[in-house]
Amino acid sequence: MAVSTFIPELWSARLLNALDKVHVAASLVNRDYEGEIKQCGSSVHINRIGNITVSDFERDFDIDDPEVLSTEDSELVIDMAKYFNFMIDDVDAAQAAGDLMDKAMERSAYALNDVADAYILETLAGSVPSENTIGEDAPIALTADNVYSYIVKLRLILDKNNVPHDGRTIVMPPDVYALLLQDSRFTGSGTLGEETTRSGFIGRIAGFDIFESNNCYQEGGAYCVTAQVPSACTYAEQILETTAYRPEKRFADAVKGLHVYGAKVTNPEQIALLNCTVD
Repeated sequence: MAVSTFIPELWSARLLNALDKVHVAASLVNRDYEGEIKQCGSSVHINRIGNITVSDFERDFDIDDPEVLSTEDSELVIDMAKYFNFMIDDVDAAQAAGDLMDKAMERSAYALNDVADAYILETLAGSVPSENTIGEDAPIALTADNVYSYIVKLRLILDKNNVPHDGRTIVMPPDVYALLLQDSRFTGSGTLGEETTRSGFIGRIAGFDIFESNNCYQEGGAYCVTAQVPSACTYAEQILETTAYRPEKRFADAVKGLHVYGAKVTNPEQIALLNCTVD
């Protein structure tokens, strides 16, 4: 592949598309403030309106003066930056069957996704209030007999916080999912079992869409299983640079790219966490 035929805009778009396809954590949060990121270090100010008072109305009496609404300012900072930089020797490219560069770009997208995915899940787990955490003092030892009951407890936390029912998700590691697969309430002959078997979708239980990820955050040997809705956290990313070049001292084509991103929990009360271990 000659560098003169390389189109940076096309490759950048292809890389971002691949990231969207393989993201797990990014589907759990919102992208409302993504916009257009110009450089690493860019930030977005997010205003949140406080509660509004509702008062009793009495006929023939004046209503109270209008209350002054206050806003809380939080900042989504695009402070994470990762890059890839690889080359393919001309001899290797000539001997390879298929488009070696295209496959290498796909693997670059996967590698970037893997890092960003873990970052989002760590951000979610690290922002949960103590009152929304199960097993804060000591991790809960999950078994096939109790895993379902703790999912229900996560639901109860969100219910008490008036968290919307739409878009509720749980992300769990394979070890926890394996326990859930042993519960007939999840895999039985009802709707849940049929959905799981028919479409290959991990499943839905207790009002949650279930996602499985090897990137679930771990702390002190315990898993952090989080339940959330998209409005709890926002995420933004951008591929700032994708450049093809010929290394001066090699007969090879090289490509390097820069991925910047950031995540911010804007509504921590909309996340519940189960701190747990699996024997």
